[in-house]
Amino acid sequence: MSDFNMDPGFFGAMGELPLFFKLFMGTVFILVVGGFLHVIVRGLWVWSKNNASDLVTTVATVRDKRIHVWGGSGESSANTEHYVTFEMDDQSRIELPVREDKYGLIVVGDRGELTHQGTRFKEFHRSIQS
Repeated sequence: MSDFNMDPGFFGAMGELPLFFKLFMGTVFILVVGGFLHVIVRGLWVWSKNNASDLVTTVATVRDKRIHVWGGSGESSANTEHYVTFEMDDQSRIELPVREDKYGLIVVGDRGELTHQGTRFKEFHRSIQS
């Protein structure tokens, strides 16, 4: 008849994967899906918290500016995030992400009216000092 080997081999009967690989792949799947869900839920939580926050306008001084660059290896482009630290009259500070076009117009030491909603930067109007 045939000399075909009927030994189930590595995959066992009917081509089934060993238990270790099922558990390992199941764990990896749960971690990946859990990571995506965590990022989505956290983003929605921050978004809703900012929407529920009052729109605050206060006098503030620009204390620092920084840029965070990430990515950009191989075929991918780099991402740049701009942040400005403001200090209010009561000595409290807040660091807010700022769009690039607004970031370039703000100088460390500027004093003016800061408007923000939670961690969402709205605008900064510099006061003219003589």
